[in-house]
Order: sequence, then C-alpha cells, then structure tokens
Amino acid sequence: MYLEIVTPEASIVSGEVESVTVPGMDGSFQLLNNHAAIVSLLMEGMVKFKGNPTIAAGFENKFTQQDGEWLMKISGGTIEMNNNKVIVLAD
Repeated sequence: MYLEIVTPEASIVSGEVESVTVPGMDGSFQLLNNHAAIVSLLMEGMVKFKGNPTIAAGFENKFTQQDGEWLMKISGGTIEMNNNKVIVLAD
C-alpha cells in the first residue's frame, strides 16, 4: 500500500509500505494492504510504519527506527485510507 504523511510544513513521507499503525481516538490501530476504506481522527502518539518509503530531505530527524519500524511522534491529526492509499495529515 502507498503511504503519504503530510505536515503543515511539507509532504514528508511517500512510498510503498507493508503496514501503518496510528494512535486513534479509542487506541492504536493498524492498517494493512486491502484494508477497508476509513477516515479517523488521530490523537497524540506515534505513527509507525514498516517499509522503505522516501523521507523528504531535511525531515529525517523527525523519525527513529525500532525493531524494523519507522516511528514519528505526532500531536494529532487525521488519517484516510482508500484503495490501498493511506494519507496521514499530522500536526
């Protein structure tokens, strides 16, 4: 599936990933390939994804790697998944 993470500054991640885990209103949830369409609010927490998408130059310091996953702290936002494309609008 294709992941794009957009912040107020720029689109900072784009590319193919295996999974995405986000901090939802009722707890963390994971999206995998062919997940049903969804739109949800996100709470403060970590966005985690597995794969090797492109991270925009100058934003590498927003990410850490742990156990084969990329992690990014957010203070909130929204997520949409439709047709194997995940868009995270992160604060």
